[in-house]
Amino acid sequence: MRLRHNPKADIAIENSSYVEQDPLSRKGKWKELFGNDNPIHIEIGMGKGRFLLELAQRNPDINYIGIERVATVLYKAERKQQELKLKNIILLAFNAEKIDEIFEKDEIDRIYLNFSDPWPKDRHALRRLTSPKYLALYDRFLKKEGFIAFKTDNRGLFDYSVETAPLAGWKVKNVTYDLHNSEYAADNIMTEYEMKFSAEGVPINRMVIYR
Repeated sequence: MRLRHNPKADIAIENSSYVEQDPLSRKGKWKELFGNDNPIHIEIGMGKGRFLLELAQRNPDINYIGIERVATVLYKAERKQQELKLKNIILLAFNAEKIDEIFEKDEIDRIYLNFSDPWPKDRHALRRLTSPKYLALYDRFLKKEGFIAFKTDNRGLFDYSVETAPLAGWKVKNVTYDLHNSEYAADNIMTEYEMKFSAEGVPINRMVIYR
């Protein structure tokens, strides 16, 4: 179902002190904005923010950047941040296609991809956030020891990612096709989508992509 646009969202995002308005100017300077030298983790496609805001609360010594291109969705995360007022998280209204333009080499320690759009048609494969195209972008700013944590309910997208990452020069580990019944379940934080799918009995796939 197509998400209905909320005109108030654009105004709220443009005027929010919790949303960085000029991310292009922050390339290589994100730690200055946070005011410390802590590691920086990002979530691409943060949705309504449940996952990343919970992480930020649990880990005050890590900085988080939540990226979401749909203002109506980001608005929901921004409203939650208004209540929490966490100092270690910054929100961005930005398209992942240009993500390498806002981060400098070795600036990011970890990337989270949660329930990304599967783009199921073959002709749209390069739009998938785990495609070789995007892995090449991440390679430009993710630290060598950094990694990508990827979760999805979509088995087709997951199988594609498991097969494609090695072909793009990356490796995969900690692969599970049923996260909630795996050894990795204890530390898992569920997203809004994950809670919905889990309640319906849909198994969640997870893996780590690294160099």
